[in-house]
Amino acid sequence: MNGHASMSDEILDTGIDLPRIASAEPLDGRKVRVTFDDGETKVVDIAPALANRRIYMPLRDDDELFRSFKVNEERNAIEWNDDLDFSALWLAELPSTEFGNDEFCDAMERLDMTLDGMAAALEISRRLVAEYKKDKPIPRHIALATRYLVERKARKNLAA
Repeated sequence: MNGHASMSDEILDTGIDLPRIASAEPLDGRKVRVTFDDGETKVVDIAPALANRRIYMPLRDDDELFRSFKVNEERNAIEWNDDLDFSALWLAELPSTEFGNDEFCDAMERLDMTLDGMAAALEISRRLVAEYKKDKPIPRHIALATRYLVERKARKNLAA
């Protein structure tokens, strides 16, 4: 077999540990607080995924059904019934909905940005950037844009 995968006794080993869910709990809306075996805990919003896949139609508006999920036996997904599940890999890849002021400051440092530079990159005022560095709650769109900037820089650094 070429590549990094190997197979023996009907088990495929890609060399990458897949995330395993230690616990998960439903939150308001279609958010889930998930804790992985490695100790990472994050809150993710799965509403966009539910809206984009027909199979998840029953979960879109039924709060009781949505809140009834459990972690499956293999701990590699949350499941609602025999037909609906959401993989741990997908949950791990979703961005956390929580983005604090410390994370914003850390992002600015990683990006080597000044107040003016961050304001220009996010197309917001310098004053807002200063407030986000202190204690102003950071809106989701600013959090996502900031994460994008950090990830883009990381990809460029890997390519260089």
